[in-house]
Amino acid sequence: MIHKNINLLKNQLLFSLLIPDYIRQEFLHESVRKNNFSLRIICVIIFGVEIFNLVRVVFLSQSGLRTRNNRIYFSMYCILILLAVLWLVLRHLLQHASVRRQWAAQYAVTGLILLWHMGLNAYDLYRDPAAGTTVLTTALLGLAMLIQTPPRYSVALFGIGYLLFWAIMAPLMDAGDRVNLTITFVVALAVSLAHAHYSSIMLKQQKQIVEINAKLQELVHLDPLTGLLNKTTIECRAEKLLHRLQHGGSRDGLTLFLLDLDAFKGINDQFGHPCGDYVLVQTAESMRRAFPDAAGLGRTGGDEFAVLYDRALTEKQAMSLRRVLVEHLEQIQWQGQPMAVQCSLGVCICTLPQLSYRQLYTETDRMLYQAKQTGKGQCCVRRLAPSEEENQSPGKEAGSTDRAPEHFVFSSLATDTCSGNGARPPQALRRRKQ
Repeated sequence: MIHKNINLLKNQLLFSLLIPDYIRQEFLHESVRKNNFSLRIICVIIFGVEIFNLVRVVFLSQSGLRTRNNRIYFSMYCILILLAVLWLVLRHLLQHASVRRQWAAQYAVTGLILLWHMGLNAYDLYRDPAAGTTVLTTALLGLAMLIQTPPRYSVALFGIGYLLFWAIMAPLMDAGDRVNLTITFVVALAVSLAHAHYSSIMLKQQKQIVEINAKLQELVHLDPLTGLLNKTTIECRAEKLLHRLQHGGSRDGLTLFLLDLDAFKGINDQFGHPCGDYVLVQTAESMRRAFPDAAGLGRTGGDEFAVLYDRALTEKQAMSLRRVLVEHLEQIQWQGQPMAVQCSLGVCICTLPQLSYRQLYTETDRMLYQAKQTGKGQCCVRRLAPSEEENQSPGKEAGSTDRAPEHFVFSSLATDTCSGNGARPPQALRRRKQ
């Protein structure tokens, strides 16, 4: 039992030290950002402290650089200043490099700084065994707190450092100092691992927040049952296309389909609402297959759907898409039983710049009503385009964005095409000024 608990604790510890793949890149980005700031602080400290030490050796000591000891210390201080300069040069050269290369440079400089402190402290002990290990202890804890690295690299950095400590410094120290410095290495490693662990937790939470926000955005724009766009989103997209058309950003026009399932209430009454929901979901799937390049597929309410194209289709293209949709709807089955799903469609192909979405929707809905009056499974198409008089009007400049009148009736600007025999003849289209 104890052995099992120990293994469980070990596995949990190892798992907590791993950086998951899905945040590994973000962790490196965060490490580079933090380490850049930390290394700038370290460089400022190095320049301040080591320049003071150089001045102290050269000008404030009685022997100056005439003694070997002072020359060694002078050289060590210069080496650390050169390391700081090296980092600043590397940071400038690698500012546009990949994150992994920037982090590798940070890791290498950090290792060299740790090695320098170990060498200086070893020389202090060589000169005076009672000098202590303050230099190395400060460096270990400072780097552990300021420099963020992935857990395995922290283990490698402090592990190699500890082995070098035993090889270089331990023979110069008594048993008590060796134990104390061993504890310092363990504490520094623990601080570094905890630093990485908490940063990993923060990144996980940030990613979860981003995913939750993305899902909330989807809920705002999507119909929860079918996954299609909701009525408001379809309207917004159509308004953007109309705005682009009005301001000359595009002459491609747009096409709006409205479709309504025929006898859907009978499906609900005969097979129940679960079947009705299933039919709605399958209708949405059929729309995705029938209109793969549409600018928007939406459910506008109940058993009514909308399809938006960011260009003006031809009547032939609209009828062809309708046939593809009908073929997919005919394949819908509920528990092995064909549902014989049919739909009526109203289509408006619009290149009329002054039209509002409300007007476009009204005319498309009128085509849908006309199709339903014709019979089940029918489609009526209306093309709305500027008249030749409008295009050649001398009093109107190119790109004019006059708003459409609130009330108008249709005359020769519109042509209607219906797929059934009972279609009404095209109506005349003429604007009526108020």
